[in-house]
Amino acid sequence: MSEARTTAADPVPAGTATQPTEAETSLVVVTGLSGGGRSTVARALENVGYYVVDNLPQALMLDMAELAFKAGGAARRTAMVLDVRSRAFSTDLAGAIRELKERGFSPRVVFVDADDEVLIRRFESVRRSHPLQGEGRLADGIANERALLEEAREQADVIIDTSHLNVNQLRRRVEELFGGEDARRLRVTVISFGFKYGLPPDADFVLDARFLPNPYWVPELREHTGREEAVSSYVLGQEGADAFVAAYADLVNATTAGFEREGKRYLTVAVGCTGGKHRSVAIAEELAGRLRESGLSANAQHRDLGRE
Repeated sequence: MSEARTTAADPVPAGTATQPTEAETSLVVVTGLSGGGRSTVARALENVGYYVVDNLPQALMLDMAELAFKAGGAARRTAMVLDVRSRAFSTDLAGAIRELKERGFSPRVVFVDADDEVLIRRFESVRRSHPLQGEGRLADGIANERALLEEAREQADVIIDTSHLNVNQLRRRVEELFGGEDARRLRVTVISFGFKYGLPPDADFVLDARFLPNPYWVPELREHTGREEAVSSYVLGQEGADAFVAAYADLVNATTAGFEREGKRYLTVAVGCTGGKHRSVAIAEELAGRLRESGLSANAQHRDLGRE
């Protein structure tokens, strides 16, 4: 009797769920010279959705990978940052990487490097000694670390020389490699609020809609909110309302590229009126909608709606 075999060309039966594999877990191992920029790389990876474990002993790399695989969800994108302190547990990074691959994982190794004179200037600027210099000079510690990491550098998938990169340039490089376009985009939250309850502390821009007539004084609108058509039409139909929204939409669009270059990922635009129920709500909804139409990722939230 011949044995039935399923090939890649065979259709998957309806209702059959495919199980994720270790290879689908996105693992990044970050190592390199002290002062080279590992912490900046780690923050950039966090910005694009990686769960980052800093100063992980090499002996625990496989355990961490297994935990990430079993946890699923966001943990499936995990970055492990290693430095000379963790090498007290093991000096065989190549062996640890090989063990991960034997278990079915596909780690990408990022090695950060820089010229010796640049590393020396960086250590001197923060008045720190090198972890491996002992009683010697900074240059001795750097040389010791280079020798220790020689094999790791040879096995790296990505080598980033940070000698001539500032923090923002290094962050952008990492985001280009691991983030994809969506992860690098600025996300805008347009939040309505009532001035009588105080300013939102995280606001980047504050807009004051109190120059518009207050629907509170219109009996048939008083109990309704700016999310409802009657109130929204009343507010947006007032003289100056459309120009107000258009001007701030243009302002946000004009600053977006600059904020993204500087590494800002979240922008909060706060729109206030007296109580945060009518005018600010209608304006926030309209502004968020116009920002979405211009291609931005924008949403409206209403902090004080329902407080009265």
